[in-house]
Amino acid sequence: MEAWRCVRRGYGRCVVGRGRYPMFPHHQKSLGRDWTTPWENLQRCCWNRHISSCMRWPGHYSRAPYPYFSSRHFSLHWRPPCLFESRTPFQYWNWRPDSLSHSPLIHLSSYIMNSEGDEPSSKRRKHQGTIQRHWEYICNHNKDKTKILGDKNVDPKCEDSDNKFDFSVMSYNILSQDLLEDNSHLYRHCRQPVLHWSFRFPNILKEIKHFDADVLCLQEVQEDHYGAEIRPSLESLGYHCEYKMRTGRKPDGCAICFKHSKFSLLSVNPVEFYRRDVPLLDRDNVGLVLLLQPKLPRAASPVICVANTHLLYNPRRGDIKLTQLAMLLAEISSVAHQKDGSFCPIVMCGDFNSVPGSPLYSFIKEGKLNYEGLAIGKVSGQEQSSRGQRILSIPIWPPNLGISQNCVYEVQQLPKVEKTDGDLTQTELDKTEVLVTAEKLSSNLHHHFSLSSVYSHYFPDTGIPEVTTCHSRSAITVDYIFYSAEKEDVAGQPGAEVALVGGLKLLARLSLLTEQDLWTVNGLPNENNSSDHLPLLAKFRLEL
Repeated sequence: MEAWRCVRRGYGRCVVGRGRYPMFPHHQKSLGRDWTTPWENLQRCCWNRHISSCMRWPGHYSRAPYPYFSSRHFSLHWRPPCLFESRTPFQYWNWRPDSLSHSPLIHLSSYIMNSEGDEPSSKRRKHQGTIQRHWEYICNHNKDKTKILGDKNVDPKCEDSDNKFDFSVMSYNILSQDLLEDNSHLYRHCRQPVLHWSFRFPNILKEIKHFDADVLCLQEVQEDHYGAEIRPSLESLGYHCEYKMRTGRKPDGCAICFKHSKFSLLSVNPVEFYRRDVPLLDRDNVGLVLLLQPKLPRAASPVICVANTHLLYNPRRGDIKLTQLAMLLAEISSVAHQKDGSFCPIVMCGDFNSVPGSPLYSFIKEGKLNYEGLAIGKVSGQEQSSRGQRILSIPIWPPNLGISQNCVYEVQQLPKVEKTDGDLTQTELDKTEVLVTAEKLSSNLHHHFSLSSVYSHYFPDTGIPEVTTCHSRSAITVDYIFYSAEKEDVAGQPGAEVALVGGLKLLARLSLLTEQDLWTVNGLPNENNSSDHLPLLAKFRLEL
């Protein structure tokens, strides 16, 4: 018998018993700095109430207002006085674990076990500290290729000239406070003070000021905080802010903010994924697409399309995720389309709730996806088992959505009715109908962009995955910065790519971390990093 959960508000919640049981016949009373209780009574009460089945790791439940009892800390030869007194209210909030541990008779552990084997090493409470991230910068080795260099201490500056325009982009899910509180089970590893908005926002703002990106793409921006604190603070730093709140009763949304000194705003294009006339699209996620023009002395400067989104989380609804993505791509296609038929450079940021290598991720990078026979829960790569999952329907979304399989808006045209001597025969009409039906039932999706990921998602030396989010349940990559670039594999390394002539050139990126790295500072959020996501940051060059 190692340890079990003993007291919480005078009750224990039992897994086996499926109920709440009073653990002690009477309530405890404090005598000075030490807490004692007869071992026989404690053991009898706990076992009678099935408490032995309620095993917990204290480091994983550090906010729980209860101490830990362990059989290793009891002596079989002591006889302390009984400290239970009838009808005495038990003031659990007055406990001081730092002082309780000094008791010579019974040890009530604070939130750390003494043995290395008592809890998973990856989630054991660590000392306060800061995570170290460095710039991985990229320089030209010849006129075609670029390569990540070994010198990680140099921070390349974005500088403009007559033939180039450099700018930086940050994508950051800042964790809505309402969503944090609604999903508190994800943050049991955190100390309570670091979860308060009054503590978190100054940290988030400090990060934004430190990295000083020219464009910010923020997700989970809570509306009341945006109006009262976030927008005024960013405007004071020289940003212009655009915001799209989620539909329905959701409290947060997406924001794109850019430096006045670097860009002029040409258009703002919000995208609502909820569609009353499409039963599939009953979720309140949104996107935001801006068309920005660099401020350059030349008369006709190019434009840049910046998109930001936060796709549906539900791992088992890949059909909704793919449809939301198609809607965003259709809006980008409309905004980024130029008169000569090409597209202006595109930067697409966000929390896509999909992992690297998943069908949704591959569709973004490769521009095509055949989803025939694909299980609905496999789209985002978050579900490990496909048992009980239905297969994606063909087509995924209905025709009345107005978006083609090429992820562009369909031009709705009324059929032309002309009387001629050569009207189509019924056989010809039947053939035409068959062709249209076959086209609409295609299981192939396409988009017209050449998009690369800023990050490679694996450390090249070890193959260990990079992570962008880390909390009590998982540590994975779901956040991305995609950008317009020609692509070429580098030495066969999975995910490693370089920018060639055309599109945007990637100058630098802020390094990501492993799950182990993040648990050395107790995961996310922590004392210095106040979201459960890491900010992603990249520096680009636009050739003029």
